Amino acid sequence: MPPPQDASIGDGLGKAPGLMALINAGTMTQAICVAAELRIPDLLANGPKDARELAQATGSHAPSLHRLLRALASLDLCEERDDGAFALGAMGTLLRSDTPTSLRSWTIWCTSYMWPVWGNLRHSVRTGESSQKLTTGIDGFEQLERDPVTAAAFNDAMVDLTRLIANEVVRTYDFSGTDRIVDIGGGEGALVAVVLKTHSGMRGVVFDRPHAIEGAKTYLANEGLAERCDLIAGDFFESVPGAADTYLLKNIIHDWNDERSAIILCNCRKAIPEHGRLLLLEQIMPSRLQASSPHRAVAWADLTMLLGPGGFQRTETAFGALLASSGFRLARTIETSLGYSIIECVPR
Repeated sequence: MPPPQDASIGDGLGKAPGLMALINAGTMTQAICVAAELRIPDLLANGPKDARELAQATGSHAPSLHRLLRALASLDLCEERDDGAFALGAMGTLLRSDTPTSLRSWTIWCTSYMWPVWGNLRHSVRTGESSQKLTTGIDGFEQLERDPVTAAAFNDAMVDLTRLIANEVVRTYDFSGTDRIVDIGGGEGALVAVVLKTHSGMRGVVFDRPHAIEGAKTYLANEGLAERCDLIAGDFFESVPGAADTYLLKNIIHDWNDERSAIILCNCRKAIPEHGRLLLLEQIMPSRLQASSPHRAVAWADLTMLLGPGGFQRTETAFGALLASSGFRLARTIETSLGYSIIECVPR
């Protein structure tokens, strides 16, 4: 008699196509990265082109580029036409470099710079140590201080992500009563720029490390906000600027463990007036993860923190405890449509 079959095996086989799709999707991100690096979407912005034209413009091997373009068509980034030319798809427009919704730099950062780090996930899971340090030999964000090319790629990626989030923040949150706003770890100023443009009477401050402040000078000047926003270089583990009504921390606390996060928050508490407010813009970890796109996004961010600086995504309860230990009270949590929450905190 044949051995009895485990019923779960049959159930598992039914899930095989879905698992295969997830596995293959990870490697297909490299196709998206190459398209972004070669600026294929920019070249298709003015109309369809065939592989030979695009190969000439990008210095590529035409037959191989044709295969890449067909792969992009399968991902809904471009469309293969009957005449053999390729047209830019709606999703592909997000990879153009000249649009306010561009995710080109974010794509390159996640797939080119972070690819080797993700390859050592097993090391981080087994040891709890940073894969980034194993891969690059540099801990935390020190590489950004040492390597201008990497710093520029990182800052550009943060601008892409922040612009999307910023539009949701000003749509969702009422900033009335704020005269001066400080963005702690504000990078090149993409978040504060959207807030200032929405509230014409407000002034802003971007506070970050020197490598980011240099980029912020150019970014805010291009946005016409140089006269309304001060740029201050510093270290939020030492102090933060004072004399403001509202403080922003976007994707900062998730970078660090509780001890390091408490130092940042305590420095904010020293600077913030009694009537002031602190806004944390974070993805909140659900108490129980399920198979869904929003939960996968939070899980991805959590593993990225494990691989990199050593932080983690927190539940709302964990945020409340951390804030209480740092002199704040979690007043309310406001969800946005992009999976980020605005965690409003007030001094205790």
